[in-house]
Amino acid sequence: MTDSSNVIDPSKPSIARVYDYLLGGKDYYPVDQEIGDHFKNNLPGSVVIATSNRQVLVRAVGELARSGLRQFIDLGSGLPTADNVHQVAQRHGPDAKVAYIDNDPIVLAHGRALLEADEQSVVIQADVRDPKTIREHPDLTRLIDFDEPVAVIFSAILHHLNDDEDPADIVRFWSDQIPSGSAVFISHFRSGHNAETEAVEAKLQSTFGRGRWRTDEEIAALFGDLEILDPGIVAVPQWRPDPIERPTAVRELTVWEQLIVAGLARKP
Repeated sequence: MTDSSNVIDPSKPSIARVYDYLLGGKDYYPVDQEIGDHFKNNLPGSVVIATSNRQVLVRAVGELARSGLRQFIDLGSGLPTADNVHQVAQRHGPDAKVAYIDNDPIVLAHGRALLEADEQSVVIQADVRDPKTIREHPDLTRLIDFDEPVAVIFSAILHHLNDDEDPADIVRFWSDQIPSGSAVFISHFRSGHNAETEAVEAKLQSTFGRGRWRTDEEIAALFGDLEILDPGIVAVPQWRPDPIERPTAVRELTVWEQLIVAGLARKP
């Protein structure tokens, strides 16, 4: 029998492939490019949302690895690109282990090809909305030791979940699974109450039938009882910028740069 979950339908757009196109990748289909071109051509400047989110992910993983964390779970990881989580983490700690989770079969295929010789990383095809299945997956339990600190990453994924899918409960599940000293990183589309926000949200809603922009307060609430670290919930260019990027953090951000925020929390 054919597993339909592993069948790639090139006629249907994929969130992971649209991101790949916007980030300059090559693993997308014309239907994905069409959506990406809508952002490039009709919403000029909006591509910075994807690129700045990737940059903040790299900074967050680097900070976590430098702080001593050696285990990472990247939920809704998307297609491999430059500076993947395992590459950034292993630059700071060669023994770092990374589990990538995504429900797109093309992510599984390309991820496994990239990691073929890396015994410290794994790609698991699963749905972020089914955390129990992910937690019990044999590839995850083999790689990740939940008695030791773990960094759980929700990079630009929770805004693709509607309220009735209870993203806060998904974060809470993982917060309950990880021990003291662990961390949770979230980046998320922010409600801007402006035409740009409405245009992006409407396009993704009409394309994928899902998505929910949230306020800073709603995004902070996703962390539950975890301790949100400085600088709190801020636009991604302002989240712990590298020294060479610091001018970006102090200048006035574009409306597009303000539409995605990030935050990092620790479990006491």
